[in-house]
Amino acid sequence: MKMKMINDVISPNYLPIRIVQFGEGVFLRGFVDLMFDIANKSNAMDAGIAVVKPRQGGDLEAFRKQNNIYSVLLRGKEKGQEIQKTYIVTSLQIVLNPYEEYEKYVSIAKLDTLQFVVSNTTEAGIVFDPDDMFDLCPPKSFPGKLTKFLYERFNYFNGSPNAGLIILPVELIDNNGSKLLEYVRHYIQQWNLKDDFRVWVEESCLFCNTLVDRIITGFPYGEEETIAQQFGFYDRLLVVGEPFASWVIENKKDLSVLLPLKSVGLPVQFTNNIAPYRERKIRILNGAHTSTVLAAFLAGKNTVYEMMKDSCTYTFLCHILFDEIMPYVPLPEKEVREFAEATIERFSNPFIKHMLLSISLNSVSKWRSRILPTFRDYYKDKGYIPRLLTFSFAALMLFYASAKNQSGQIVGIRDGQTYRISDDPGVLSQFVEWHTDLPDRSIIQKFAANTTYWGEDLTHYEGFVDMVAADIKRVGEIGMRAMLIELIEGCS
Repeated sequence: MKMKMINDVISPNYLPIRIVQFGEGVFLRGFVDLMFDIANKSNAMDAGIAVVKPRQGGDLEAFRKQNNIYSVLLRGKEKGQEIQKTYIVTSLQIVLNPYEEYEKYVSIAKLDTLQFVVSNTTEAGIVFDPDDMFDLCPPKSFPGKLTKFLYERFNYFNGSPNAGLIILPVELIDNNGSKLLEYVRHYIQQWNLKDDFRVWVEESCLFCNTLVDRIITGFPYGEEETIAQQFGFYDRLLVVGEPFASWVIENKKDLSVLLPLKSVGLPVQFTNNIAPYRERKIRILNGAHTSTVLAAFLAGKNTVYEMMKDSCTYTFLCHILFDEIMPYVPLPEKEVREFAEATIERFSNPFIKHMLLSISLNSVSKWRSRILPTFRDYYKDKGYIPRLLTFSFAALMLFYASAKNQSGQIVGIRDGQTYRISDDPGVLSQFVEWHTDLPDRSIIQKFAANTTYWGEDLTHYEGFVDMVAADIKRVGEIGMRAMLIELIEGCS
């Protein structure tokens, strides 16, 4: 018997449109839209979503064929248990292309039910394009589109303060809401729009900085038949991701009543200062990756999951995370520990194949932004350098050390096999010039002293160069895995 499609077994849910969303991708569908849908089904909200395609190209046929209904499968580890959770999302009311349906798009700006703007137009979406034009329908850039959308709303409601919207960008850039507001201001000035419109945007609209976190792997190619049998229907818009999620929203006003997501148990945090939460993510999640994956790769591991399944690399990561990183995250200890423990579970997710070589991209700048601040805090607090974070620098140098140019690509060698190294061309050319499997003290000295790479001279930290040199020499003698075991034993 032919398997049915999701829209054959699930009926649409008609809701007033309260959210306009710029972006139709899998992250928004598996994160923001899912949260609003859960709030709707918990009777905390009745928020329908109008989805706007922010870029030209592609089509929305899959949405239309399924009445904008889709499913989300979250799978991974939660509190030590392997879990799978399935959701059917029915909150999307309309999905449109403003390049082809401009009048329908503008009509959304005129809805008295509209309260929120959500966006994920990629990090490159929040940009100011000086060549963008108001007369375009719609303007090219996302900030340009938003400016004209708000202008249409302002005029339709005669500048009523009650028509202001709450803007929640989730693009992965620092201070995304503030940056978006800055560009909207630029367009208001460049396009010579009414001054009272500028005042309305400033005073009646609220641009929130946000920080989001959830791994979404997208459509499970190769598993669709198995999952269809499990669900009882096909879904061409199926989104797969991890159970963990975090949405931190920085706001000047109390949004908990208008946005009652936390009240139904969703992982949403309202704050007047997002900086500590950004620091938590960078230092714990990103820092744990950057400080361990290069050593784990050189010890023979290829994915984060393999790294977590191996007792040696797992224990090494835990010591770095709990002993050297966690004490220097500027949030309450209980909150930080819970986030660190959740990070361990996320790394241990058997359903996510996260390649260590992918994480190794631009490791020099990552070490500077993700590790050095903790390294610096540890040194200031203790008066000596952190043992394991210092070793992560040695592992970085070893990962790059055998670099050579092979057919236009920079590669290293592990166990006789080449692997691609991706970083700033200046960094790579330096290692190609040095070309040595085991950098000597003079090379370490030059690399650590390069303020262009680190923003400071690392040789000023007492004992740093000597320890890195000793660690590199020891790895050359006994190998990376045996070295990690020695380090772990030294932590006991």
